Amino acid sequence: MIETKKQVENLFRYEYGKIIGVLINKFGPSNLERIEDAVQDALLKAMQVWGYKNLPENPTSWLYRVATNNLIDVLRRDKKMLLAADDKTNLTENHISIPEIVLESIISDSQLKMIFACCHPSLSVDYQIILSLKLIGGFGNKEIAKALLKKEDSVAKSYTRAKKMLKSNITTLDIPIEIGLQSRLSIVLRVIYLLFSEGYASSTGSEIIKRDICLESIRLALMLSENEYCNRPNVNALLALMCFHTSRFEARVNEDGELVDLEHQDRTKYDNNLIAIGIEHLENASKAVLEPSNYHLEAAVSYYHCIAKTFELTDWNSILNLYNLQLKRQYSPVVQLNRIVPYYKVNGPKKAMGKLLEFEGSAYFKVSALYYAIKAELLLQLGIKEETLVALKNAVDQTENDMEKNHFLKKMVQLRTEMM
Repeated sequence: MIETKKQVENLFRYEYGKIIGVLINKFGPSNLERIEDAVQDALLKAMQVWGYKNLPENPTSWLYRVATNNLIDVLRRDKKMLLAADDKTNLTENHISIPEIVLESIISDSQLKMIFACCHPSLSVDYQIILSLKLIGGFGNKEIAKALLKKEDSVAKSYTRAKKMLKSNITTLDIPIEIGLQSRLSIVLRVIYLLFSEGYASSTGSEIIKRDICLESIRLALMLSENEYCNRPNVNALLALMCFHTSRFEARVNEDGELVDLEHQDRTKYDNNLIAIGIEHLENASKAVLEPSNYHLEAAVSYYHCIAKTFELTDWNSILNLYNLQLKRQYSPVVQLNRIVPYYKVNGPKKAMGKLLEFEGSAYFKVSALYYAIKAELLLQLGIKEETLVALKNAVDQTENDMEKNHFLKKMVQLRTEMM
């Protein structure tokens, strides 16, 4: 039963946005709350039924059929016919048992429409992102709050307001063409990258990597690249970035299920095919670009990590220059904090500690597990072991990911052993 619950939770992540997109495309944004309830009821039923039976051959089709039947029942009970003068009012279970290949085509089309609907210019940027992460990614309020550096209750209120605006401003899901597509593209890409980031370094739970979310993010970006109006350099740059990151998956967790930091990763486990695909996308992204996007710069950083034969042979100077360009282009406290690592590799721990303290005193400073992890590394290199232990303990307290927590605890045990 525990394993079934885990499988359903994974399906919730992977399938929730797909089914929501299809049902909103079919029944309209005005039925959003009913659609959410119907999908959640289908997932609860899956948890109950699949606990005593094997998973169906096509779980997506099963969930889609059950959710649709749930929704039809509710609409009939409320005496709200399904889109008047349309044969959809006569849908039955037989009508919605459609072949898997056809369903996948419907899903792809609906999800692309759903992304652009969530990123409608009538909504504020915050509302666009919160709607997208909720409806497409199945994110919880806590995850969105962390991703957007907001409070949980603020996210919950924003989501309620955003849903009301979506229902009142958008009646059908239609993909805009040319200018409309391009004007929304930057927000769409940001949403996809936030989805990928949560999958790549999960903020909560027992796993550090949620592969299904990462692969879904790449699939969404590929859908954009296949659209003639969306196949732009920044789309290819984001694809390159995600391919480079994904290529290192197998090296990030060892055989014992423990997190492995970049310095100690077995680089023979890097996926060279994905790296080659990433390079191809990065080359495409670099054609006819007057000014690189943040995705270009971040992809280039990841590229240098992927091609370095060892941690020591990493081109830290080039990586530092790329971080400098990012900060010059658009300030970000996260980028400023991450920049301290290559700065330390180029200039040594003492100067890097000065930069860390400088950041700590800035108006943008906010404590995080990453901040304390970097501080611990610098203190360790400076030989200040007692304070290193304190920083690692703070890192443990700041993270809500069990695997990351255990990683910091293991470092503390190793350091205490060395100090005895």
